Amino acid sequence: MNQLPELPERDLPPGRHRLLKEHLMTEIRHEDAAPAQRRSKWLRPALTATAVATAAAVAFVVLPSSSGPNGSNGPAGPVGPGTSAHPSSRSAVALLEDIALAAEHEKSYGPVRDDQFVYVESKVSYAHDDGGANSTIDPLHRQEVWMSVDGLHTGLVRESGVGSHSVPPDVKPGKAGWDVSSFYNNVKTLPTDADAMYDYLAKSALKYGGQEQSQAMFVLVGDLLRNSIVPPAQSAALFRAAARIPGITTVEHVTDAVGRPGVAVARTDPDNPLRDEWIFDAKTYEFLGEREVATKDNAGAKKGTVTANTAVLRRAVVDRAGERP
Repeated sequence: MNQLPELPERDLPPGRHRLLKEHLMTEIRHEDAAPAQRRSKWLRPALTATAVATAAAVAFVVLPSSSGPNGSNGPAGPVGPGTSAHPSSRSAVALLEDIALAAEHEKSYGPVRDDQFVYVESKVSYAHDDGGANSTIDPLHRQEVWMSVDGLHTGLVRESGVGSHSVPPDVKPGKAGWDVSSFYNNVKTLPTDADAMYDYLAKSALKYGGQEQSQAMFVLVGDLLRNSIVPPAQSAALFRAAARIPGITTVEHVTDAVGRPGVAVARTDPDNPLRDEWIFDAKTYEFLGEREVATKDNAGAKKGTVTANTAVLRRAVVDRAGERP
């Protein structure tokens, strides 16, 4: 499939912005007639705090997640709501501390005005179903996102093969959903202390999603890092807080969507046969991108299939939506 469908706006609660799973975020529905949960959608990473999601739709029947990720050091995450069956691996904790130390020394973008936009350029690829039992992986393509700094100005998304569409804000400062949004003016107010950041994640992650708590926390961290600019102090606190989320492991010798080598911080979804990975340069600890990997054969996707793949190429602050740095 060479072209993607248009990006429809989805009728989701304000700011739900991906807390339904995913970095791809998914909506986990509870069906009265079904014996198990179903991952009914794979949605692309949040383009704004309102989860302007796309038409990717791969249905996954939930399978037991009782083993750790392939190539990782440590077991899978917890399997019950709000429970913690396994701590994170020592390698993951050490790696996240190295990443936090590097984040503390990241360059500053200088003064950022309320009327400006955060620009993120990426290469992306996602799975969707073909109307039958099999899934199709989109070709890798360019995506550009302009997110309002203050959350009050209309943003923009450009995607190769799809075109452009504006993204009017519907999450406002002080209103429902703002506290988990990745608008810069929210992110810059998050805690800079790891303990306080962990408390924030634990309190906020379950507000807009239906996931097990540890997975919801892991997803929220990814949401805040993805299409945004996080100040160094908040970024370091996020990584140190993430190290305390149970079930996090490392995956060595991975590559992002454009082939850059790195090491991944990963967590297996306890309710779906999928592993979410944040990929970092193994030497500089720069964030490179994300992957989602099938951990079992399911819904036409073989175990080990990369079902979502992103590589962040450029971030900047610009004056207008549509302006490139």
